[in-house]
Amino acid sequence: MKTFAQFLPQHLAQHGIPAELGSVLESVVSACCDISGKVRLGALAGVLGAAGTGNIQGEDQKKLDVIANDILIKVLKNNQNVAGLASEEEDTFVACNGNGRYLVLFDPLDGSSNIDVNISVGTIFSILAKSEGALATESFLQSGRAQAGSGYVLYGPQTQLVFTLKHGVFVFTLDENGVFVLTQEQPQVPVATKEFAINMSNQRHWLPPVQQYVAELLAGETGVRGKNYNMRWVASMVAEIHRILMRGGVFMYPQDTRDLSKPGKLRLMYEANPMSLILEQAGGAAGDAAQAMLDIQPTGLHQRVAVFMGSREEVEYVERLHRV
Repeated sequence: MKTFAQFLPQHLAQHGIPAELGSVLESVVSACCDISGKVRLGALAGVLGAAGTGNIQGEDQKKLDVIANDILIKVLKNNQNVAGLASEEEDTFVACNGNGRYLVLFDPLDGSSNIDVNISVGTIFSILAKSEGALATESFLQSGRAQAGSGYVLYGPQTQLVFTLKHGVFVFTLDENGVFVLTQEQPQVPVATKEFAINMSNQRHWLPPVQQYVAELLAGETGVRGKNYNMRWVASMVAEIHRILMRGGVFMYPQDTRDLSKPGKLRLMYEANPMSLILEQAGGAAGDAAQAMLDIQPTGLHQRVAVFMGSREEVEYVERLHRV
């Protein structure tokens, strides 16, 4: 089996991908190996619990949120190919190297509310080519379609790296020697599914199309969909999307009526775009119910969106309900 170090240069050469992009990916993976060790030790390393601070979104940070964020920033700043980075945990972008050709955006520890109860969490990342000119917020505000690559690392029973450089999706598993080994090539999201993931505690706040959609799923084989569905909810986007990548399903975090000025909860740049690129490369679909996620033109680093992603049949169906 190929290691990540063996696979990457071959993949770059085969598809004419710049070595500088490969270098940026290597830095992200290196940082995630370090983060994996911190997550694995947990209480033994004294890294569980609240940090006593908040991020730009006003959310309480866990100690590991801060640690993971600091690790990624330190490693990426040391890569001359990285011009700048943006993190869900930072107020604004961080300038890195003036001659760098790439930008990295990341959620350093997605699902961190699960850390203290030992449920899977992960790191999500997106890589963009830097445009000409001085580095500014606008440099990062590119549509998801413009991503040079994206991926995530899932810290679960196994630590797994999943990434795309827009030539398919590849899955690596961290072995006992701390080396990522290729364990799956080109996974495909099944077109149809019988699983959905949504936070049912918010049901009373959903807009009518989502109310109708989930009611149809719950009606099972006696309803208009004609089949029984199972529900899953881990409250960790990385875990949810990894399950969908492996066996299908649909993941939803819709807009709701509590604050109609907010289109959704999840972040376009750090969560929705990188995951959407992975799923589209694997034959799935992703959108905000009005348009494909990757076609949205960002307006801010911390922009939020509604999210519907996974098996194409379900994503397209819920989109049709929103158009009625």
